[in-house]
Amino acid sequence: MTESQGSPPQQPSSSYSAPVNPDVHPEWPPPPPYQPVTAVAPEPRKKRKQGPVALLAAVAIVAAAVGGATAYGFQELTGEDTVASAGTTTHVVPTGKRGDVAAIAAAVSPSVVEIQATLDNGSSTGSGVVITSNGEIVTNNHVVSGAQSVKVRTSDGKSYTADIVGTDSSKDLALIKLRGASGLKPAALGNSSGVQVGDTVVAIGSPEGLTGTVTSGIVSALNRDVTVSTDENQGQGQGGDGQWPFQFGGREFNGDTGSSTTTYKAIQTDASLNPGNSGGALIDASGNVIGINSAMYSSSRQSSSSSDAGSIGLGFAIPVNTVKSDLAKLRAGNKS
Repeated sequence: MTESQGSPPQQPSSSYSAPVNPDVHPEWPPPPPYQPVTAVAPEPRKKRKQGPVALLAAVAIVAAAVGGATAYGFQELTGEDTVASAGTTTHVVPTGKRGDVAAIAAAVSPSVVEIQATLDNGSSTGSGVVITSNGEIVTNNHVVSGAQSVKVRTSDGKSYTADIVGTDSSKDLALIKLRGASGLKPAALGNSSGVQVGDTVVAIGSPEGLTGTVTSGIVSALNRDVTVSTDENQGQGQGGDGQWPFQFGGREFNGDTGSSTTTYKAIQTDASLNPGNSGGALIDASGNVIGINSAMYSSSRQSSSSSDAGSIGLGFAIPVNTVKSDLAKLRAGNKS
């Protein structure tokens, strides 16, 4: 049916009256007559198949929950803090600061301490690495061997008395425990099997009693056979040049190692190490401890040439995987 121009179309009669809303302007031309509409039910959602990615994510979440609960339960049952252990992918420093010596030093320095051991015939100065918040510290055996008493100073200047928990002269390692300590910052123990020649490293220790000294360099070599004394009468600082005597390549360095010795595989580094660095941390670019500094060569202080004095870039560290494998034995109180 055709409507004349200018006249609105006639609406068929209907019992329906649209609600009036003063805020809405009527359409023109008006809509066709109201027709009841039957609501259409929404199409049911298709179930997404649980593929390998979803399954792995679920497993990861559950594993994380179980792992966290297990660690917490271990602490509650034993009353001891767990060691802050890290893999090669752990970043103690922010990823963007990887390899930044200042960032590594800021992150790890609070976990390195100075150790003063009183011996029958003098004293020994060295360093140590905090591995639990309640004061377990790893150091070299030769730093505390034969000690009558042990004092420790943390990076914030606090002093503690320490007890020797266990020693292993065959690996030149020792574990000491601070009395009454809590809230310390443990270092993250990395994975020395992933270390490569040329990797950037940072050393932190207390050479000559200068607490918190930071030096840097690279890994110079791996699996060096280093021989050290197991004689407790040869505590550090007793030799003529103040260095711990050791053998390498059939030659003796820093004095006579004596008749009782042990040999271990070491990481060689050119990071500057000096007397007092023994027991301190060798750290990778991500801030993980990869070794415990143990031996270093320094030319004789009697040398007439100043260019021969001090560190010449021959330092050695016990791989951290050796430390981790020996930890249970040290905690059990072994003293050999």
